Amino acid sequence: MTSIIGAALPYKSPEKAIASSSYSAENDSSPVDAVIFAGTSLVLGTACRYLFNGTRVPYTVVLLVIGIFLGSLEYGTKHNLGKLGHGIRIWNGINPDLLLAVFLPVLLFESSFSMDVHQIKRCMGQMVLLAGPGVLISTFCLGALIKLTFPYNWDWKTSLLLGGLLGATDPVAVVALLKELGASKKMTTLIDGESLMNDGVSVVVFQLFFKMVMGHNSDWGSIIKFLVQNSFGAVGIGLAFGIASVFWLKFIFNDTVAQITVTLSASYFAYYTAQEWAGVSGILTVMILGMFFAAFARTAFKGDSHQSLHHFWEMAAYIANTLVFMLSGVIIAESVLSGQTISYKGNSWSFLFLLYLYVQLSRCVVVGVLYPLLCRSGYGLDWKESIILTWSGLRGAVSLSLALSVKQSSGNSYLSSDTGTRFLFLTGGIVFLTLVVNGSTTQLLLHLLRMDTLTATKKRILEYTKFEMMKTALKAFENLGDDEELGSADWPTVIRHISSLKDLEGRQVNPHDGYEAGSLDPTNIMDIRIRFLNGVQAAYWEMLDDGRITQCTANVLMQSVDEALDLVSTSSLSDWRGLEPRVHFPNYYKFLQSKIIPHKLVTHLIVERLESACYISSAFLRAHRIARQQLHIFLGNSNIASTVINESEVEGEEAKQFLEDVRDSFPQVLSVLKTRQVTHYVLNHLNGYIKNLEKVGLLEGKEVSHLHDVVQSDLKKLLRHPPSLKLPNVDDLITSNPLLKDRSSFRSLAIGETDA
Repeated sequence: MTSIIGAALPYKSPEKAIASSSYSAENDSSPVDAVIFAGTSLVLGTACRYLFNGTRVPYTVVLLVIGIFLGSLEYGTKHNLGKLGHGIRIWNGINPDLLLAVFLPVLLFESSFSMDVHQIKRCMGQMVLLAGPGVLISTFCLGALIKLTFPYNWDWKTSLLLGGLLGATDPVAVVALLKELGASKKMTTLIDGESLMNDGVSVVVFQLFFKMVMGHNSDWGSIIKFLVQNSFGAVGIGLAFGIASVFWLKFIFNDTVAQITVTLSASYFAYYTAQEWAGVSGILTVMILGMFFAAFARTAFKGDSHQSLHHFWEMAAYIANTLVFMLSGVIIAESVLSGQTISYKGNSWSFLFLLYLYVQLSRCVVVGVLYPLLCRSGYGLDWKESIILTWSGLRGAVSLSLALSVKQSSGNSYLSSDTGTRFLFLTGGIVFLTLVVNGSTTQLLLHLLRMDTLTATKKRILEYTKFEMMKTALKAFENLGDDEELGSADWPTVIRHISSLKDLEGRQVNPHDGYEAGSLDPTNIMDIRIRFLNGVQAAYWEMLDDGRITQCTANVLMQSVDEALDLVSTSSLSDWRGLEPRVHFPNYYKFLQSKIIPHKLVTHLIVERLESACYISSAFLRAHRIARQQLHIFLGNSNIASTVINESEVEGEEAKQFLEDVRDSFPQVLSVLKTRQVTHYVLNHLNGYIKNLEKVGLLEGKEVSHLHDVVQSDLKKLLRHPPSLKLPNVDDLITSNPLLKDRSSFRSLAIGETDA
């Protein structure tokens, strides 16, 4: 009996793939026919996305039904689908290992990269509970129920294999709905993050039981070694690819195509290296890679690059989901129609519905058992959120791919063909039922729990915004309603075509009045603080695009806002609290007085710290000033606006004092920083000027390309070799400047230098 460690990865069946692909040669079909199925799937996917937009039915459910319908026509009737049918059979014959390698890196990277890093860190404890103990509880619950109640005479290993296979959740439809309805960010992060980690853990558990079923050694030592290697090996490979990719991105300047290509290639190479070369979990590897990118590379994509990256991965995930669910429907239809065991005692359909009930029951057990711990970790969990968490346990592409791999690997003394067919039938049915029942009823459940209703504050904000929209529409009409060529426009007709502004015309309502009565309610203040901090974060993004702050500084500033958002319900604005350690000189700087450390190095460290602190302080003050202006424009002189604005001004006092100290004692630092910002701004302005000349037709392509290259070359030089500052001797720098003397962490250093 071979060891479980040295065994090949589970879903390998080249003989089956070769056999299934022989259809092409026998029926005069061309491999190019596969393109017809892919193209048809995308067309149907686009139609479903459009037709079912705004309904309770997830478009993936419709795609699954269409796939089953097409598969039924091809495999269950005499009227085959011609070239489309040939394409269906080609796709159906693809090895499941290849399907996983093509689709999973895209789906996993897009999900993990789009998640909020701060939210992940806060919810990590809950995610680990649900994806670790939760998957094990679910696996053993389902395995035991299947073993004890299903009439298939499966042993415990086979029953637990199906239980582990069904542990991978795919709540894409639920997460999209929660975001659309404006549910709390913590809830969507928890469900999405649990799904990602669930997929990784479930695949590892699946591989473990698959190897047991196939007769490999299953002693406790081998099991523990297998789990440790898969988990820690995947984390290590994911981090290694993440570090290498982020380092590579630093050398790519203003090349969106190259940047996106790096992210795409990294996800596929990481998956292949882990799954095929190292023999560890490729899913966990890509998940770690995506989270690493989200943490350290998000600010590397600025302006248009950031939007392009977002749209690319959104499109890639949409294409992958469309093809996976269409193909899944075809596979389900083929397995049902061609299998001889589905009609076992006429009760296979009954056992499918029974298994669906077991899946829901096991999910309830998982959330119920872990509920006390979930309430005490991360952001906590209330009873309403626990119900949504329980109902969001949909199954999807990962479970189907694993079931297909079981079917392809069956037909031997360890795993019969009947068992493989039943696995695919039951898994496909569970995917279909969870998508149809759970996915389409989540909105109703949210409504019954009153989780989709807007708070009074949000309703008031909505009314205020509509009021401002009406004023904006009137101004636009005044500017464009009359011209020399066409004359005047009819305002009543214009307003009839703007449904969002109905019933607002003629209303004499001041949008700020609603905040006076009871405006200092804690809920109202919390809501406005959140909006204010969102405005601060938006200002940081704009400053990053304009070159006012560096990527490293932007990461620090964004993190301070994320931490402050967690505290808005219990304290006033506190984002400066997270920046103070970055501005103050740390205590370990007192060791700079040692004669061992070269003075040039000491000088460099001090100035680098000063520059970073000045960047942070100036960006903080500017972002808060912009946010205060926006809040005042929106809410006027209302009590609640004044309260939050006062909190912001109090926060800025220390930052102002710090910059004043630098200006008095070492003005060269501020001068150098301002020079860098102005240079970057001028070059960006020139770049925009060139684009505008091209837009109005005054420059041709070759001329634009030449001028653009010159400006981009200057920008690249500025970023890699910015204006620097020549500094005095470190002893003079420390002892002669009141700034460094006054900082508490520098007093001992300054005194030491003076005494010497």
